[in-house]
Amino acid sequence: MANLWYPKFKAALLKNAVGYDLSSAGTNVRVVMIDLADYTYNAAHEFLSDVPSAARVNTITALNGKNVTNGLFTADNPAFIAPSGDQSEAQILYINSGADAISRLILFFDTFSSGAPYIPSGIDFANHWNPSGIAQL
Repeated sequence: MANLWYPKFKAALLKNAVGYDLSSAGTNVRVVMIDLADYTYNAAHEFLSDVPSAARVNTITALNGKNVTNGLFTADNPAFIAPSGDQSEAQILYINSGADAISRLILFFDTFSSGAPYIPSGIDFANHWNPSGIAQL
């Protein structure tokens, strides 16, 4: 597959329904490691509740250094602290709204790192975004 924007997120952007500035300090953008044995990307998925809990290996609490310039979304390289659980072959970016049923999915990555698939071992894992940015609209 390839790295993909969730179509429901793009539609919400076009309808001005998202209500979030991804670069704002007040917008909690998170990344979760995904076990593809428990999750299959679906363009109809919209919220974190569409991703089974069993598929969520580890979550970074919030991305730092977020920026949007000319439609390019960037952020600091995050670190997963002492991850444990199933193997992770993908990642999902989402906006944490405090409840899975309203935490909007943004991007699905299955080519996120040269270290994929990642097998959690309790040792911190540094995620490295593409130097040119995370994603562009």
